[in-house]
Amino acid sequence: MRRHPDRVINVGIREQLMLGVAGGLALAGLRPIVHSYAPFVVERPFEMLKLDIGHQDAGAILASVGASYDSAASGRTHEAPEDVALVASLPGWSVYVPGHPDEAEQLLRASATTDERAYLRLAEQANAVPRSVERGHMIIERRGRVATVITVGPLLDPVLEATADLDVTVLYATTARPFDRDALRAARSPRVVLVEPYLAGTSSSEIAEALVDTPHRLLALGVPNVEHRRYGTWRDHNAVHGLDAAGIRARILPFLDAA
Repeated sequence: MRRHPDRVINVGIREQLMLGVAGGLALAGLRPIVHSYAPFVVERPFEMLKLDIGHQDAGAILASVGASYDSAASGRTHEAPEDVALVASLPGWSVYVPGHPDEAEQLLRASATTDERAYLRLAEQANAVPRSVERGHMIIERRGRVATVITVGPLLDPVLEATADLDVTVLYATTARPFDRDALRAARSPRVVLVEPYLAGTSSSEIAEALVDTPHRLLALGVPNVEHRRYGTWRDHNAVHGLDAAGIRARILPFLDAA
C-alpha cells in the first residue's frame, strides 16, 4: 500500500459496494484484491459474491482477517465461523486457509498470477513453522496405520501435539477448496478425522465424495453450529470448543477405540 497508494481504494463501510467495485475492476481487466474482516467480506455482501463476482465469471481475491473469533471482543458482528461453508457453497471458488504468515504469502502470490476466484482466510493463530505449500494439495506430515487425520491451516500444531503418540496419518491442508480428494484416497484409511478451524463438518461432504466407494467412519471437529455469545481470545474459544490439543485428543481417542 505504501509503495502503490494509487492502487488502494477505500470505499468506507460499504461492503456490498466493495464487492461490486471488485467485480467491475475484474471485468475491466484488473486483478482486484478485496480485504476486510471475514464477516464483512463474505457474509454481509454474500449476494455480490454470487452475482457481481461469480455470475459475471469475474476473477478476484478476497483476503479476510478475523477468522472464526479472533475479534470476539468486538461481538458477534466480527465472528465468522460460517465463512468457508458460505464461500464453498458457490461454484468456482478456491478457498485457502494458511497456517502461517509465510504460507499466506505463498498462496496469495500464486493466486495473484491467475484469474481465479479465491478466498484467502487469515487468522491470528499460526503454526510455529511454515510449510512449503502448493495450491490444491495436502502435505503428508506423518504416516500411520490406524486412521487418517486431516487438519486445516492453523490447527496443524495442536493436531500434531494431540496425536504425537498415535499411529495415525496426518494430512495438512491449506486449500479447503478444491478439496484434495486424491491425497485422502491415497491414505487408504477406513477411519478419518477432520479438524477444521471453522464450522464443524464444512468438508464432510467432500470426504464422503472422495470415499464414496470405500466403507469409512468420519469424526468431524470444528466450531459447533451454535449461537456464539461469549467474548475472549481465540485461545479461550479454542479451549471451549475443544480445538486445542487437549480437546482434540479427548475427541479422537474414543473414536479410535470404537469398533
